[in-house]
Amino acid sequence: MAIIESYIAMVPLPLAVLLSVLVNIVISIVGVIPSAFLTAINVSVFGFGGGFSVSLIGEIVGSLVAFWLYRKGFRKFIEDRSKHIPGMKKLLEASPREAFLLVIGLRLMPFVPSGLVTLYAAVSKMRFGSFAVASSIGKVPALLIEVSATYAVVRWLGIGQIIVFGLAVGALYIVWKKMKPSRND
Repeated sequence: MAIIESYIAMVPLPLAVLLSVLVNIVISIVGVIPSAFLTAINVSVFGFGGGFSVSLIGEIVGSLVAFWLYRKGFRKFIEDRSKHIPGMKKLLEASPREAFLLVIGLRLMPFVPSGLVTLYAAVSKMRFGSFAVASSIGKVPALLIEVSATYAVVRWLGIGQIIVFGLAVGALYIVWKKMKPSRND
């Protein structure tokens, strides 16, 4: 992280902000890459308030670009494959008002992938403007929590970062063990 910070420190501020927003757009379009690492870099480089602002702008612009692209190419594909995912199927069939509230609610849930919410909203009946407002409203509190946590971790010295890294590795191991098929299957 320190290497990235030192390279970014050499870049003029407007260019660093633009670069962060562009990376966030790519993350949003890909849809499966967590943006937490970019949030950590933003907090390290721009501080708490600046990191929050740059991350929020990047996440909002990224989700809007992704929504537009997903709407152009994935509607039929998702409709055919969503028959077995009740929560997302509900978003597909929701009225515009229900979809608006669903997007806000799903954005507030930290473990619901942002790309999945954007994808399903894009193939629903939801309008672009409604998505923009609902997504932005939902992203503010969720991102504030993420930035606060990231800021705390980035500011911790040695042992705190080792503890967080250890917990992350432990969580990944547990998920891997649960997903790994047992020999009895």
